[in-house]
Amino acid sequence: MSKQAAWEAVGLTEEEYERCRRLLGREPNHLELGMFGLMWSEHCSYKTSKVHLRKLPTAGPRVLQGPGENAGVIDLGEDLALVFKIESHNHPSAIEPFQGAATGVGGILRDVFAMGAYPIAILDSLRFGEPDGRSRYLLGGVVAGIGWYGNCFGCPTVGGEVYFEPAYAGNPLVNAMCLGLVRHEEIIRGRAEGPGNPVLLVGAPTGRDGIHGASLLASREFDEQAEERRPSVQVGDPFRGKLLLEACLEARATGLLVGVNDLGAAGLASACSETASRAGTGMEIDLDRVSRREPGMSAYEVMLSESQERMLLVVKPGGEDVVAGIFARWGLEAAVIGRVTSDGIIRVREAGKVVAEVPARALTGEAPTYMRPEHEPAYLTATRSFAPERLPDLEPAESGRILRQLLAAGNLSSREWIWRQYDHLVGANTVLRPGSDAAVLRVKGRPLGIAVSVDGNGRYCYLDPRQGGALAVAEAARNVAVSGARPVALTNCLNFGNPERPEIMWQFREVVEGMAEACQVLGTPVTGGNVSFYNETLGENIYPTPVVGMVGLLEDIALATAQGFRAAGDHIVLLGLTGNDLGGSEYLKLVHGVVGGLPPHLDLEEERRVQELCLEAIGAGLIRSAHDCSDGGLAVALLESAFTAAPGAHGFEVDLACVPARKAVLRRDCLLFGETPSRIVLTVRPQHLEALLKLARRHRVAASRLGEVRQARVTMRHGDDFWVDEPTAELEAVWRGALACTAEGTA
Repeated sequence: MSKQAAWEAVGLTEEEYERCRRLLGREPNHLELGMFGLMWSEHCSYKTSKVHLRKLPTAGPRVLQGPGENAGVIDLGEDLALVFKIESHNHPSAIEPFQGAATGVGGILRDVFAMGAYPIAILDSLRFGEPDGRSRYLLGGVVAGIGWYGNCFGCPTVGGEVYFEPAYAGNPLVNAMCLGLVRHEEIIRGRAEGPGNPVLLVGAPTGRDGIHGASLLASREFDEQAEERRPSVQVGDPFRGKLLLEACLEARATGLLVGVNDLGAAGLASACSETASRAGTGMEIDLDRVSRREPGMSAYEVMLSESQERMLLVVKPGGEDVVAGIFARWGLEAAVIGRVTSDGIIRVREAGKVVAEVPARALTGEAPTYMRPEHEPAYLTATRSFAPERLPDLEPAESGRILRQLLAAGNLSSREWIWRQYDHLVGANTVLRPGSDAAVLRVKGRPLGIAVSVDGNGRYCYLDPRQGGALAVAEAARNVAVSGARPVALTNCLNFGNPERPEIMWQFREVVEGMAEACQVLGTPVTGGNVSFYNETLGENIYPTPVVGMVGLLEDIALATAQGFRAAGDHIVLLGLTGNDLGGSEYLKLVHGVVGGLPPHLDLEEERRVQELCLEAIGAGLIRSAHDCSDGGLAVALLESAFTAAPGAHGFEVDLACVPARKAVLRRDCLLFGETPSRIVLTVRPQHLEALLKLARRHRVAASRLGEVRQARVTMRHGDDFWVDEPTAELEAVWRGALACTAEGTA
């Protein structure tokens, strides 16, 4: 094999190969070249994104650990902390949806318990093409894989989101988030401290699965040969993953653990170099001591394997037998494979010979950083020039038919078909279940509650990346706030196309800067996350899709608030002003077949005031239900609140002439289906209405009573002009059954 073929085979450029030579002062051998290829891949090194990610705020009063570790950590008060992170497994899931999604869940679970935390919840954010043909197959496989791993492991999947767009047909997105609890003094970091300390590899034996997954699968776009990369997809074992969790936490309790790191992308090469680099140390590894699942494995295969359910442990001197004994009792492999050194070198031996010798910093901190060229995409000229107000307005007589069309749409219909396949109650911590704006979890033995939501709208970011990035943060925070929790921090997964294309880099920078501004105003620092580039198939890029995992805290779990209407006679109140916002909306795409215009206008200060008002009103005991108004607009938000309380029980009557508006005259389609942000649908008992409106005036937030909760019938009118008047059960049947019929091919 020629030199060029060698470096290209591991995903390096010629310039990067020359950089490797300079750092080593010699030619890298085959194994060393493979290690550089993985560690300098986009997936592992963030060589394109890190210069922009520095713009995100990462510090805050509750942040105990920001970016740079296995997961972020925030303070919950007293001696308790919350560990959380989101990661992507997009490319593996496109090739092998079941195992791709399952191992994505397994990996994010290990990231959390590597920090010493016990996982308490999983969420997922999914994107597919229109749900037919191959996309239907991918949807079924991904959902089954997520459910299989989480259910078998015993961690509840409590929430998530799914969108269907043609842009994701060739490249689905599978993002998984996990949360865990840990006491402050039990937090463990991925650091190989203490020269002489033994290094253990624990968990499953090492096989050939997943080799070069990070460099050749996650750091390249898809082409006609994508299916040939199926061997790069890892294979998961959730039962072994559960044993690994319990053994790691039992070992933590001994006080003998110095550092812990998951073996995910890049396997041993990554775990050894990252833990050593963080601590400023080195490491010697003897591959003859690594338990193997397959015979005849080379040093290259052992070091770069991404076999699942494995962890790297650094242990205090003399503690290796105790720790190994714990793993043996759980039926897991545990072997001392090396020791920490003081020279900063990752030294790999096999059969008594040194087969690789690379500075840890060369693999991590010396990875190249790129400021890639960028320019605004040409398509924005056309999308910005499209003016939705030039379209004919909705005729009142058509309102009911259009409403049914939206309720049956893949992006607006019930997700119950998905979350019914997940165990969302295991662990007995789930207070608000899937189907509300945010999941809420109790902290046993304390009044405290944790709210969490994942959100993102790729269509908005396609039309205006900066505004779309800010909208993603705002909606995630709003979904947490309507549950009664104060948003405190977030993790993000930034899914984009090929960064070597200048228009993709422009999108990325704009999205990050929009997110940074929203995080600053709303006070939600970023504790970590993931960037997934090269989401492109045969030259077609996905929409720029930032996914935000937002966490919030309730001081009193008894105040947790769901979106479902509670009782007939409760007053319905809308917070926030409504504008003529149809750009990027579900209505515009479904009814007019257009993805164009500008996404809804977001005033971050107004957003902050609306959330503060909602939180104070919930804290004062005024609110019966609360629901974010977003995809599908006010009409869909009202119906979701009616549908999710008790099937068929509730309806409502509202007068849309009472909607607080930015302009004196609003289009009918904007009133019903416009997606203006910073709006919340609340219900209150009649005796609390005036107190709520008074509170709204103090917060300088528009608020108006629209109508009342009724029984079993939906009525939307504008003054004396009735636009929708139908039985709740008929509309609910359309909404509740649409995704199941489509996903199962029975539509």
